[in-house]
Amino acid sequence: MLPGLLGIAVFYLIPFGDVVRRSFLQMSGEAFCGMDNYRTVFSNAAFRLAAKNTARFVLVCLPLLLVLSLLLALLASRFSVRLLTVFKSAFLLPMAIPAASVVLLWRLLFDVNGFVNGALHGMGISSVDWMNTGAAFAVLVFSYIWKNLGYTMILWLAGLASVPKEVYEAAAIDGAKSAARFFKITLPLIRPMIFTIVVISLLNSFKVFREAYLVSGNYPQESIYLLQHLFNNWFLDLSVDKMAAGSVVLALVIGLFVGILARCWEER
Repeated sequence: MLPGLLGIAVFYLIPFGDVVRRSFLQMSGEAFCGMDNYRTVFSNAAFRLAAKNTARFVLVCLPLLLVLSLLLALLASRFSVRLLTVFKSAFLLPMAIPAASVVLLWRLLFDVNGFVNGALHGMGISSVDWMNTGAAFAVLVFSYIWKNLGYTMILWLAGLASVPKEVYEAAAIDGAKSAARFFKITLPLIRPMIFTIVVISLLNSFKVFREAYLVSGNYPQESIYLLQHLFNNWFLDLSVDKMAAGSVVLALVIGLFVGILARCWEER
């Protein structure tokens, strides 16, 4: 394990330790300023907006993704091997599409003169400026679900495949219904996989920034201005002090979330 541990220390732990150190220094990196950087970050209106939008995005996307992918996995688990292969390939295809191509697809679909507005106009519904109104948030959620649905479904299928069929057969003989088998057998036995899927989905939710940035630039519509946009703008302004303090806060929030989730899983 030592080579892997050394790699993690060199490329992750030591750099993050330097970020923590810089969060207590002025932008020059020399004079100690205590908690001033943290006070500046929390009093920043852009940070509060980005944090609110990011939390809203995660709270909306994670449950939707987990439920939809689980339903698809339960459906796919009943397919034959050949049909299952085709099914998985179709849902994994979005992950193989480069971000630039996804952006082009966004523009074709959600532009003011795009296909979606064309379809709405054909049904007698007024057009929507998707990327410059509050509807941009729905587009961002759709993009995240669309791109990660197949991968998350594969993870669920791996968890479902680990449950012994003999347990289901014994429960069926005892008269257990499908719902009872799902809640009393499937979910408890795939609990470790559930924890892994939740953490991976949370981390993947931060990768949606690429598409939002390529479509709308540094300052997108207010509803999709995320922490990633804020950190990118701070980076362009060389605001190392605010970046460091914000990074520490974000790391603590994610670590706390994962810790609480792990503790709940252990108690259950």
